[in-house]
Amino acid sequence: MTTATAALARTEEDLAAATVEIRCPQGWVPVCTLDDLIPGRGVAALLPDGTQAALFIDRAGRPYAIANRDPFTGAQVLSRGLTGSADGRPFVASPLLKQRFDLASGSCLDDPSVSVPAYRVRTGSGERPR
Repeated sequence: MTTATAALARTEEDLAAATVEIRCPQGWVPVCTLDDLIPGRGVAALLPDGTQAALFIDRAGRPYAIANRDPFTGAQVLSRGLTGSADGRPFVASPLLKQRFDLASGSCLDDPSVSVPAYRVRTGSGERPR
């Protein structure tokens, strides 16, 4: 009984080594491990259809993924933006023109008529709810 319980329990090391996957039209795509992500820093990922995603993790360990393409400039740079929060909403600010994009929904906080795709994300600990 103890052995079965121990086998089911996840340690911090197990979670850190968990694969982070992004849901795109081609299915779930493995990107990196949780260990590879640093709060406040983005990671760019090339998806099977040739588009790019920007992957982030917040200080609570929740992963987020949005398109990497800044819709205002066309540059693939959102993964290099500055992260923060506004009214409890996590965002990334484009490093070029500084527009802020909600990491959960992809909507632009500075221009509601603009948004970027937001992707579902899951790890070894399960899918992050939307």
